[in-house]
Amino acid sequence: MTYVPRLKEEYSNRILNALKEEFSYSNQFEVPKLKKIVLSRGVGAAIADKKLIDHSLEEFALITGQKAVSTISKKDVASFKLRKGMPIGVKVTLRGYRMYEFLDRLITSALPRVRDFNGINADGFDGRGNYNLGVKEQIIFPEINIDKVNRISGLDISFVTTANTDKEAKALLTELGLPFKKK
Repeated sequence: MTYVPRLKEEYSNRILNALKEEFSYSNQFEVPKLKKIVLSRGVGAAIADKKLIDHSLEEFALITGQKAVSTISKKDVASFKLRKGMPIGVKVTLRGYRMYEFLDRLITSALPRVRDFNGINADGFDGRGNYNLGVKEQIIFPEINIDKVNRISGLDISFVTTANTDKEAKALLTELGLPFKKK
């Protein structure tokens, strides 16, 4: 028997039917699902110090269990001393099992470690069923050793779903366990 992540199994067994009833879909293929999770970070100070990109790549590999890639600038910006082709950020795209494993760790261990945590803001939807979440400190992830962190910085997490509306996407993410603030 092969390994199936807890949230993937819960989606198949419980969430699929709950969303199908709530939005009265005619078949299970209309029910929205999570396509991918993208983690990204802009490292603007990397213009002066190239090692910051390497540190970010290592941190993202620890957090996600997958190798991250550096993003490069697309054009010159003289006021920022930025040249085309310079590395200025880091990103990683998670799909499949790693996506569900990361989401499970985010919900159960990382988000509860945020200081004064009351839930995440529900204003991060883009109108097309995708949700963006900003994390202010990378040290909320238990995989990061705080003694080896050279600089505390945040990261952006984007949840891409197949939902057509924000209401459907919020219902999906709530069922998966994201703790949205109550209004």
